[in-house]
Amino acid sequence: MLIRSNVVVLIWLLAICVAKGQGGGMLADEYFKAGEFEKAANEYGKLLKNDVSWSRLSRYVYSLQKSNKADDALKYLRKQQRSDEANRSYYDLLIGQAAAQQGDTVQAAKQYTAALQSSKGSTIKLEKLATAFSEAGETRWALRSLETAREVSKDPTAYSEELIALYRATGQTEKTVEEIITTSKQPEKKEMVLAALQPYLNTKEEPIIEKALYSRIQQEPNELAYNELLIWYFVQKQKFSRALLQEKATDKRMKLNGSRVYDLGMLALNNKEHKSAADAFEYITQTYPQGQLYPFARRLVINAREEQVKNTYPIDRAEIRKLIGDYQRMLQEIGTNVKTLEALRSTANLYGNYLDSKDTALTVLDLAIDLGKTDRNFVDKCKLDKGDIYLLKGEPWESTLLYSQVEKSQKEELLGYEAKLKNAKLHYYKGDFAVSKDILDVLKLATSREIANDAEQLSLLIVDNTGMDSTEAAMREYAAVDLLLFQNKTDEAVDKLNQMWKKYEQHSLADEVLWLRANTYLKQGKHTEALDDLKKITASFSTDILGDDALYTQGKIYEERLKDKQAAMEAYQKLLTQYPGSIYGADSRKRFRLLRGDVIN
Repeated sequence: MLIRSNVVVLIWLLAICVAKGQGGGMLADEYFKAGEFEKAANEYGKLLKNDVSWSRLSRYVYSLQKSNKADDALKYLRKQQRSDEANRSYYDLLIGQAAAQQGDTVQAAKQYTAALQSSKGSTIKLEKLATAFSEAGETRWALRSLETAREVSKDPTAYSEELIALYRATGQTEKTVEEIITTSKQPEKKEMVLAALQPYLNTKEEPIIEKALYSRIQQEPNELAYNELLIWYFVQKQKFSRALLQEKATDKRMKLNGSRVYDLGMLALNNKEHKSAADAFEYITQTYPQGQLYPFARRLVINAREEQVKNTYPIDRAEIRKLIGDYQRMLQEIGTNVKTLEALRSTANLYGNYLDSKDTALTVLDLAIDLGKTDRNFVDKCKLDKGDIYLLKGEPWESTLLYSQVEKSQKEELLGYEAKLKNAKLHYYKGDFAVSKDILDVLKLATSREIANDAEQLSLLIVDNTGMDSTEAAMREYAAVDLLLFQNKTDEAVDKLNQMWKKYEQHSLADEVLWLRANTYLKQGKHTEALDDLKKITASFSTDILGDDALYTQGKIYEERLKDKQAAMEAYQKLLTQYPGSIYGADSRKRFRLLRGDVIN
């Protein structure tokens, strides 16, 4: 019982001692925060007799200075400088800071150098000194402390994140970028590196990145991280051809079997950089004819060229035939199998959509369905293609039957929503506007943003232009023209639109007629005629829904097709002024500034 009582007493006494120690520190801090510096200095002075830390020491000196005892503070520091070797760097720093406050920058630098020297033997001391310099507002000396710590550690990537922050804080952009690039050698910090470089893109400092990366690659040609970073930089700048050159060199040097080149090709294809995509896939087919990626790359090189041809107006039918020939040669070489099924789909759609060979297209699609019957998604894609071909042939009942089969097969899936949208458009083409709108209202809630947006736009068109007259004649004529355009009958569509414009110039559909005709002219390569219609929209229907679309499209025609820089700038500037809330605002501002030659932040 006596032993137990003694233990309780001992624990109680220890608790009192701990509480006193903590209480002293807390009391000093409270006085300091309250601005009662004499009391704070008194408490910190007691604490420093047993435990020296930078926080307590710097607050003690500051409290003495604020109590008009600067001389006492300096005497204390000089005394401790001689007797307390373990914390000498702190005393050197504070003596230097006192000199700086008196305007003696030479003496301050001398003391800071001494602080650095006294810590040189230990990375831990240098880390603590760097923190002390930072808290003292001497950022450049904090930087020197960490640079020295890196030298002592013999680790070229040590303190990378801290150094990046300090270089940035001291305005040393080149060193900041160099340090970010150095950090890229640490795979786990890849995301941080990309995030750190991003703010320098499209600024006057941007050239530093490319220059620094090329320099590092020359110094360390086998460091893959630098190559990856340069490729990332080129992709960010949409310079896919330069990214590809670098990726090819990396592939050859590191023997990567074309995998990264393939990934870059897919990225270029998704960004509509069709030429670079084709070049990437062609490299794989030529360099690795026996590789696993060959059959895929063999198809995609043709697919990339196909996209290039299909997006160059007017469509060159000779180029379409050449593409079909390329697909056929590929199928003869590799055979018709699961790896080449998409080539069959592409061939069929080229026949049906561009060469008016609809029966040939249907035959090829039937072959594709038979070969790919174990792949439900592929079969359903082919059924949607067949539905489109039947619509081209003027057999809408066959189309809706196929679309409905896919709807049922792909409920709540993207393909199912796509099939439902095609059915809605089919009803729209036929003039069944109420049925079409009911389907579109369901599709507005689709998980695919693209499908939901398409449904919203068509629904809005129907709502805005039906019910205006008992026969809905204008809307029926407009929908019929839309069907002609789907069937690639552009000349016939333009004739109908010309008639509609004369008949319905005062109708609510007038601006839609002009818009559709302008876009049809663009597909025919008739830029002047397209511009005339777009200008009519901006002149007569500027407050309607297509006003900003028309201005934005004018800007793009001038910029991309006619190469008229001044006219493009005027169109973009007008859009920004007249339509401040336009969805095209951000892109118009960017295009305007690039054309003007601004450095974009």
